[in-house]
Amino acid sequence: MAMGIYRQGSLSGGELGREIPSAVRGTNMTSTMTMFAPLRIPLEDVVKATNNFHDDYIIQHDAIGTTYKGWLLWSGKEVQIAARRFNCKHAEGDLKFLNEISVLYDFKHTNLVSIIGFSDEKDEKIIITTYEATGSLGQYINSRNLTWKQRLRICVGLAHALSYLHYDEGRDYGIIHCNITSNTILLDYNGEAKLSGFEISIRHSVNCMDQVCPCEHTGTLGCVDPAIEKTGGVTHKSDIYSLGVVLFETLCGRKALIQNEADRSLAQLAKCHYEKGTLYDIIHPPLLNQTRSSQSILIYSKVAYSCLNDDRAHRPDMRDILPKLENALELQLRHENIVRPFSILLAFIILSY
Repeated sequence: MAMGIYRQGSLSGGELGREIPSAVRGTNMTSTMTMFAPLRIPLEDVVKATNNFHDDYIIQHDAIGTTYKGWLLWSGKEVQIAARRFNCKHAEGDLKFLNEISVLYDFKHTNLVSIIGFSDEKDEKIIITTYEATGSLGQYINSRNLTWKQRLRICVGLAHALSYLHYDEGRDYGIIHCNITSNTILLDYNGEAKLSGFEISIRHSVNCMDQVCPCEHTGTLGCVDPAIEKTGGVTHKSDIYSLGVVLFETLCGRKALIQNEADRSLAQLAKCHYEKGTLYDIIHPPLLNQTRSSQSILIYSKVAYSCLNDDRAHRPDMRDILPKLENALELQLRHENIVRPFSILLAFIILSY
């Protein structure tokens, strides 16, 4: 599955400028990195932490680079890290590297990965973040052990992250992530969502989030907003479409692109079943007993379906989506609190008979 690549073109007056902050634009790479000097980590420390970038330490590999796990001595203690080693054979790689540093440096939220530092020596471009040891949501999409409640909590965490990126109080610009997939949603030890993958994100004026940012694109198959091809660019509603795909991935236990079915899109399959009232036919089988009696599935699926509207204007935004997903989780929690005591009582009656 290809990693999405967006190249931003000429932007409108409402845009804050390229993918990097206005304070960074117009400066060369060296002077720009000076702004983030406190985050610089010696390359030799990163090499040691990853056992010289040993293959056994690889977490993920894609078109942008390779990510390694490791242990780094930082602030007097040893911490587990993820080191993202960028393919920087051309200026575009440098821009992605700089873009991710600037976003992670400026944006702090419990549902975003946290930056530890970076290294830019000897033609290496490496970003070091906290290591989310459980891996990505994509690794567990079809797991029988990931319950409906856990899946809902992950999706609520993702919604909190996107709400923060799109509309945070006290900030006059937002972030269009541009690469929301189940693989960029990492999970910590507690199963909390940590959004990553900001290499191609775009800063945009809050007052112009519906305004198109022109771009060329090749996207993650099955996840990219189809309206990009028609409009020639992205808006924050492009993230909403990708969110809808992830919501259905999480519900159906399937990846965005269904293999062995002529590369059929899960988004189109889910929309078809939703409209016919047969969505339960494609829900991940282990979830059926957990969802059939709960109203949470009705709210959740309605949100997911609305995110996939072909017309961006009719897609909800995060201010509508977040409270509905939180309500779906709350209803599921209530459902489980009602069902479990009854099940225990029934078992007691059967054993006593």
